[in-house]
Amino acid sequence: MKKFASVLLAGAVLALGAGTALADGELHFYNYGDYTNPDLIKKFEQTYNVKVTLDTYDASEDMYAKVKAGGSGYDVVVPASFLVPAMIKDGLLAKIEPNQMSNFKNMRPEFVNVYWDEGRHYSVPWQWGTTGPAVNTEFYKGDINTWAVIFNPPAELKGRVNVEPGMTDVLNAASYYLGQDACSAKKEDLKKLNDTLIEAKKSWRTMDYDTIGKMTSKDAYATLTWDGAAMRQRLQVSSIKYGFPKEGLESWMDNVVVLKDAKNMENAKLFVNFIMDPENAALISAFAHYDNGIKGTDAYLPKEMQGAPELTVPAGVKTEFIKPCSQDVTALHAKIWNNLLK
Repeated sequence: MKKFASVLLAGAVLALGAGTALADGELHFYNYGDYTNPDLIKKFEQTYNVKVTLDTYDASEDMYAKVKAGGSGYDVVVPASFLVPAMIKDGLLAKIEPNQMSNFKNMRPEFVNVYWDEGRHYSVPWQWGTTGPAVNTEFYKGDINTWAVIFNPPAELKGRVNVEPGMTDVLNAASYYLGQDACSAKKEDLKKLNDTLIEAKKSWRTMDYDTIGKMTSKDAYATLTWDGAAMRQRLQVSSIKYGFPKEGLESWMDNVVVLKDAKNMENAKLFVNFIMDPENAALISAFAHYDNGIKGTDAYLPKEMQGAPELTVPAGVKTEFIKPCSQDVTALHAKIWNNLLK
């Protein structure tokens, strides 16, 4: 890292909203694997003369545990929406006020007053989408718009189902399938949730985050996955389709936040403002094929993303951002999850 004068310069640049002036120093970025466009990082480095170090994780919960333990050394991390309130409560995040940054004008209005960060004092969108089933229709010709393909798979899919092993994703999907509140504390609902998962696992082949690899290799014929990952699967294997379950499905958003103990605070703020520029947000989406929360990105997106069926929720299909459950229910969910993993 360069001298303190460089840091002051970086802060001045941010305050003025300049987009091309140089900052200096380093930025340590912690994000999901296979989720960061190298061209985005290269552009940021060249624009601000900042060296970015990128480390990756599989699950938002893994990142949270590492950051909460202290001394992570990271400046910027990317939690799922349901973890942002916990990170704020734990005093882990810097109140960087993105709503006062020059590029905040590009934020889509529907993503400003969100339950996890009302008014956007701590976070900005990275990418967002839905969690649903993808099915290779070469092997199964039936209805894919139901969670039954994952939790009560037909004969054609038995033994060929992959499930991405995110506890919250899996339990929320199973709750939709059962038609019950994802945060229900009723004993009968929790028992039904547990029993359904244990029985469903008998028909699963794997629980692997690499849903793209599993589906494109045809090791799995169906998977619990995310809309952008399903698009990437289809672009490689045209018979793979993304389902929108009639029972409903969850929307999610991954958010960029700055840690309170960030050593490169001003460069972290520069990065937050940088990704709210439409051209830069489009670079994020173009890599992993998820939507973003920034206006004006369509003109910069690759053609295959424009009007993609995976990113277009059909009329009448219920999708929602699910708030975190209470600590008591979360503890019970953890027991169900651990039981499933035995």
